[in-house]
Amino acid sequence: MWLAIFAGGGLGACLRVAVALAVDARAAAVFPWGLFAVNTIGCFAIGVFATLADEHGWLGPTLRAFAVAGVLGGFTTFSSFGLDTLRLALDGRAALACANAVGSVAAAIAGVAAGVAIARSLG
Repeated sequence: MWLAIFAGGGLGACLRVAVALAVDARAAAVFPWGLFAVNTIGCFAIGVFATLADEHGWLGPTLRAFAVAGVLGGFTTFSSFGLDTLRLALDGRAALACANAVGSVAAAIAGVAAGVAIARSLG
């Protein structure tokens, strides 16, 4: 299973760069349309593949790991974040879903800001 995730992750990362570059080459540079497209596509795709695997049994464990954790994990972890948040909401845990959504975005931005500040202090 780990080899499937490894192979899928490499493929997903290559796809992420290819899609983002292709979209950015055709879009206005004032907004990160490439990454926006990658995250949107990844969230749609994880909804399809996770549902086919988990609810319909269309994908075995190794193929699910390749597609969901590997390809989509390499493509965008935002898709996993979206899936986890939706599952919390669908399980009737709306407060936790909101906390995950707001908290994850806030923590991500704070993490980037902290990393930038530390890196700048080193230079």
